[in-house]
Amino acid sequence: MIWEVFRQEEPGDYHQHVGNVHAPDREMAKQFAQIQHARRMQTNSLWVVPQEEIGEVDAEDTSFGGTTDKSYRWAMTYNDIDASFAEEVADSEEEQREAAEKRSEAQS
Repeated sequence: MIWEVFRQEEPGDYHQHVGNVHAPDREMAKQFAQIQHARRMQTNSLWVVPQEEIGEVDAEDTSFGGTTDKSYRWAMTYNDIDASFAEEVADSEEEQREAAEKRSEAQS
């Protein structure tokens, strides 16, 4: 029987898949996993799971998110705004530019 092994490096970390072991039962799988996947690395805990108990949904089964364009949600989308219609934005940009110049003068 094949057992998939997941290792947690430090408390609070996610368990990450590190490989598998062949063992007749769970106790042997835990011992083999400890020897093969935790002996030389910092390890907080190990999970062993029968391979046939792991379910999978892949891209052939369904479409996952991220297929639509939602760039409008990113603030960087608004970088090319014409500030001429908003005096406050232009004033703020001018103040930031002046402050940056003063900081660079003070440092030199």
